[in-house]
Parts: sequence; C-alpha cells; structure tokens
Amino acid sequence: MASIIIETGDRQGDFYPLGHRTTVIGRDEAATIQILDEHVSRKHMKIRYDADKNEYVAVDMKSKHGVLLNGGRIDREAVLSDDDLITVGKTTMLFTLKDFDDAASAMHHFKKVGERARGTIPE
Repeated sequence: MASIIIETGDRQGDFYPLGHRTTVIGRDEAATIQILDEHVSRKHMKIRYDADKNEYVAVDMKSKHGVLLNGGRIDREAVLSDDDLITVGKTTMLFTLKDFDDAASAMHHFKKVGERARGTIPE
C-alpha cells in the first residue's frame, strides 16, 4: 500500500498510509493531511488512486503557491512513482509504494534508502 512520509517541516516523521481513497493535503482542519503553513492553501492538493491504471496521481487543487514534484511544478496532475518528493509550502513529503507496518518501520527504511544520491530541492 502506498504511503506518504513527511520529510521536512513541523510534521516531520509523520506517516500516512494512503490506501485507495483520495487524500487531501492542505491547511484546512478537515484535510486528511493538515499542513499548517501560510504558503499552503486550505485544500492545496490531493492524491487519488486510479484503479483502472493501478497508479496514484497528484493533483494541484488550484493552489496559490503550487505543488512541486521532484523539484518541478505540476500544472494539473502528475502520476506518482516510488520515492517521489512532493513539496507544498515549506514541507516536503516522500511518496512510496512500499508497504510498511507502522511509522517506525517506514522511517527506518526511509533513512537507509538513497539519501546520498538524492539531490537537494532548491527553494
């Protein structure tokens, strides 16, 4: 099952299994993943599962400051791949297709995989 792991920001280390439901990310208290940041819209983006294509898609919900996927801004939507980095406001999230039992096992895996080869996202 796909997951989101918060890599930077106030929620660093938080782990969210996605399942096949749509996940809304934003500042609003009703958002599935709430990010408290003045550069994040109330409903900033969503991640939806496309069952026909068996893939997850990131969708910018007309946010003012946009959504970055691996450092590039997405216009409408983009298909997500394992280990993609999604940035909204000052928060960076890791999207992974790997299956984890809990947040501790997700963070343990995240700390070991690919960090030396991964570039830094410019501000």
